[in-house]
Order: sequence, then structure tokens, then C-alpha cells
Amino acid sequence: MIERRRELQALDAAFQELRRSTDGVPRARRRGLFALTGPAGLGKTALITEARDRAAACGFTVLSGRGGETEQGSAFRVVRQLVQPSLARMDATELRTFLGSWYDIVAAVLGLEASRPAAAPDPAGVREGLDWVMTRLTVKKAPVVLLLDDLHWADPESLSWLDSFATRVDDLPLLIVVAYRPDELPPEAGQLRTLVGPHGDRPHDLAHLTADGVAQIIRNEVGETAEDVFCKECWSATGGSPFEAVELAIGLAERKLSGTEDDLPAMRELAAAIKGPGLIERLERLDTATVRFAHTAAVLGSPFSPQLAASVAVLGDEAAAEAIQ
Repeated sequence: MIERRRELQALDAAFQELRRSTDGVPRARRRGLFALTGPAGLGKTALITEARDRAAACGFTVLSGRGGETEQGSAFRVVRQLVQPSLARMDATELRTFLGSWYDIVAAVLGLEASRPAAAPDPAGVREGLDWVMTRLTVKKAPVVLLLDDLHWADPESLSWLDSFATRVDDLPLLIVVAYRPDELPPEAGQLRTLVGPHGDRPHDLAHLTADGVAQIIRNEVGETAEDVFCKECWSATGGSPFEAVELAIGLAERKLSGTEDDLPAMRELAAAIKGPGLIERLERLDTATVRFAHTAAVLGSPFSPQLAASVAVLGDEAAAEAIQ
């Protein structure tokens, strides 16, 4: 949670507002939907985990789900993650009573019984049935915090339902907390994107860690004696990614490195391994001059002179300018 104080304070404020929504006094709400956004590796999942712990400590009911990159073809998979644990505690009679007239419409969708050969259910009817299920669960278990991680990988059916249901969240004792990569959010989340956008303090776009933040992570693992220049190089090597910084720090500790200038070659080797083949694939899609410039810059280390890197890589002024861009 290094350098995430702003997000945690906003989350606590949303929890306080949720608690007040159940005290019987009508109040306008502005935090029914809480969004954490940013590229991979910036700590969205860590914040979702922290949100779960804090919600449980507040005594809230927590419903959670997570999108899966390889499971997007499984219809309503995320919706099932959200509601099945609560419904599984009911016996058959209680379950039918709870769902009422919606049972036949949503039972198969929620995996409560094997799908039977029949006419395809009306999509609008399914959405209304799921609205009823979530509304009843919320009223029954209020206040409720609904956590959805990796929303960009949610199956289209679940995402389409959430996109519609999210417009009602301010009328319920419910807080929806979502985490996603904004550039990968599919079209099914159009309304959700609109809901998140115009509300003052949301979405919460996560920033990369500063050099001081990475230094704290490194020193937590290898010891306070890690040198400033070493920690600065770690920040440069990881780009301020919390995930890469933590993985690098653990790797340094496992190798029993103390964080001196002599340890820099080993650190760079570890950092390159953490970035993995994805970085190599991205570099290989670039032109030859840019790749040569990148390799030279990596050898020189940070900070480095672009002019020196261009000279070592035998690049002209124009090619060097394009590589830097």
C-alpha cells in the first residue's frame, strides 16, 4: 500500500457513507460506485484485497468476483461468483422462496440447476431477474460491498448486466468497487464507463511509484543499508511498477544482495527476467534503430546521456530523436 494513501482515504470515506446509508436517515450519496483504474502491475488487485479486509472489519457483507482472460466465453461466470456463495447457504425450499417467480428465469443462469433444453430466455427478463436477486441480497444482507477485480476480463453477459444495474446503486445500501485496465474495457461497459467518468473523485487512476516509494520496497527486503544510487537504479529498471518493484526486491533478498553499486549488474539481470518475454516481444516490434538505442541505454544505466547512447549505438541525430520518442 506504499503511496496509496489517497485511494485508501477515499475508500474509507466511501465505506463511511455506505454505513450512514443504513441508519434510516435519507441522504444523497455520491460514492455508490468506486473505480480503480490503471495498466497492469500498478496494484489494483492489492487495493481490492485491502478493500475486502476493510469492508469485513466494518462488518459489511462482501460479495466478490473476478474476470478471467481465458474464461470470458463462460456466460454469467462473474455473476455466479458474486451470488452463488450466498445462495448456496439456502436449502431448496428457501431458495425457491427467495427467488420467487424469478426462479425459472434465473436458476440455470446462476448455475442452481442443470440447463434444460428450452427456448432461449429473454435477455431483458434475465437482466431483470438478476436485478431482483442482487437487490434482495443487498436488502437482506445490508450494507453490502460488491468487489469486482479485472473487470476488463469479465464475460460479456456479466458485464452487460452490471452496466445496467450500476445505474441503480445509489438507491441501495450497496457500494460497488471495480478495478480494471481502462484501455481494455470492452464495449459492453459503455454505461459503466460513463457513470465512472463524470463524478469528481473517480475513477481513481493509479500512478506509478516514485523513486522514494521503490526505495522503501527495496529496503524493506534487502535492508536499510541499500545505497541511494542502487535504489534509484531499481526505480529506473522497474519504471515505478509496484508489481515489478516487489518482485525485484524479493529476488534481491533471495540472492542475499545488500544493495551496493557492485550489485547493479545482478539487479539489472533480475529486473529483465521479471519483465519477461512480453518486453522482448514489444521491443522486437520496434524498428532496429530503436532497439539498438534501448539496448545501449540499458547497458549505460540510469541516468544516461541520450547523446552518448546514440553515439555508442552508432545512430544519427534523426534516428536517435525517433528512438527517444
